[in-house]
Amino acid sequence: MALGGFLLEAVLVSLSGVMAPGPITSVTVGLGSENPRAGAWVAVGHGLVEIPLMIAVYFGVGAVVDRPGIQAGISLVGGAFLIYLGWGLLRSLRISEVEAGRTDRSPLAAGALLSLGNPYFLIWWATVGAALILRSVSFGWIGFALFAAAHWLCDLIWDTTLGVLSFQGGQFFGRRFQQAAFALSGGFLIFYSLKLLLDAVRLLAS
Repeated sequence: MALGGFLLEAVLVSLSGVMAPGPITSVTVGLGSENPRAGAWVAVGHGLVEIPLMIAVYFGVGAVVDRPGIQAGISLVGGAFLIYLGWGLLRSLRISEVEAGRTDRSPLAAGALLSLGNPYFLIWWATVGAALILRSVSFGWIGFALFAAAHWLCDLIWDTTLGVLSFQGGQFFGRRFQQAAFALSGGFLIFYSLKLLLDAVRLLAS
């Protein structure tokens, strides 16, 4: 696969994870109702935790990139976790709306602390994220850098959008929009999980 194709695939997977309802989403909606720039600062705080973590995973993945057994294990666990996330998104279609989380912390601190304290965030990078970084390694450090930038831009664009829409009254971010976003994201996550599982089977059979 060419680098452009991989980055497109990575962006779709990243958006599926970014748009999943969770503590960062709820706090972004809550803080955004008071400050239209809150979402952007939440994304910056999130990036302060996520980017060093990506670099750490990159160097860890690089050490095992030539071991098919480990690659297969990462793909298997990542595929299983994606099915779990995708099914959770599809189940969330029944939720009327994302609740607005409130916090007295600054948006920057909230983004960083919620990332550190979210076990699903760490599990995602240990499984799905590791699988994507594993593929980026084949394009060298440039592939990894572009992947890292594209992934964080997904966070920035989504959180900024949520913050602005929440400040404007949340008219667009209603039930129908949530249902469409969650349905598309959940369906894509399950589709991509099957791809990871097939890759794992191929590696184990080789």
